[in-house]
Amino acid sequence: MLLINLTIALDVMGGDQGPHVTLPAAILAVANLPNLHLLLCGDESVIVEALEKSQIYPHPRITIYPTTEIVAMDDKPIFALRHKKKSSMRKALDLVHDGQAQACVSAGNTGALFSMAHFVLKTLPGVERPALISALPTNKPKQHVFMLDLGANVFCDSSVLYQFAIMGSVMAKEVDGIERPKVALLNMGEEDNKGSDHIKQTASYLLANENINYIGFIEGNDIFTNKADVIVCDGFVGNVALKTCEGVARMVYKQLQEIIKKHFLAQIMGKLLSGTIKKLFKPMNPDQYNGASLIGLRGIVVKSHGNANVTAFYTAITEAVTEIERQVPAKIKDQLEHSFCHKD
Repeated sequence: MLLINLTIALDVMGGDQGPHVTLPAAILAVANLPNLHLLLCGDESVIVEALEKSQIYPHPRITIYPTTEIVAMDDKPIFALRHKKKSSMRKALDLVHDGQAQACVSAGNTGALFSMAHFVLKTLPGVERPALISALPTNKPKQHVFMLDLGANVFCDSSVLYQFAIMGSVMAKEVDGIERPKVALLNMGEEDNKGSDHIKQTASYLLANENINYIGFIEGNDIFTNKADVIVCDGFVGNVALKTCEGVARMVYKQLQEIIKKHFLAQIMGKLLSGTIKKLFKPMNPDQYNGASLIGLRGIVVKSHGNANVTAFYTAITEAVTEIERQVPAKIKDQLEHSFCHKD
């Protein structure tokens, strides 16, 4: 099988842990992916020291791009855009813009990354706003649901939601190999008369597009039931829904641990069923699906959780690899060209 050469720019300094997580993940990535070339953007002395400790410096598939600034996790997006032009985040995006990298991966400030990526890379023709999308687990083993927007856009009108549905459908088809992904709109009920006017208008646009397999409205309790392959909503709703689900999963797991600690028989059963319990909660572990993508841009940008560990950041890198191999931006552009983008 012919290997495609891949080049990804990493924001080494971004995230809660910065180089302590991003560099071990980078080392793991070049070890596991023989066709991957990484462009490491950040403090040169920190990067070199870490690579020397791992005894892989210099490395033929690692190039260092020194930077002098860091986008802090609490920096305002407009401040980062205007005043952090020499940051590791900005350099990684510039490398994608200049064609030296095929994708950028960052665990940094989400708002700053969104603003910088939008400014540097620009949106594809027919896209008003980029969206943050991620593959989430479902109750079917090894099957995912793609959900967007997860926080990049607080409010979206019907035209923007319609574009999100098209882009999400392309992601599900290209990344998960689903020929006709089932697309749904997240709403307060499944009935046609439920929801806001712009949700209803979006539904009418999707019903008129034969290229989209639109199945109607879906409620929050069906997000993980595999009822839909793509779920569309605005960023406020998507972010709250995702964080709520993650919080409930952590609460249930913690309560289960407390019950096992308090009861002798439960401790015995817990030991007997430890493998089953781990298997049950593994799909809920954010590390397994870390790597939300900013889609709709003229380039690939993958956003890792800010508190990601090494495994999770490595997962984000592999997500970028998949999108490069599947040529996701080009496929989105083609689909948009075949779809009439309605306006209010």
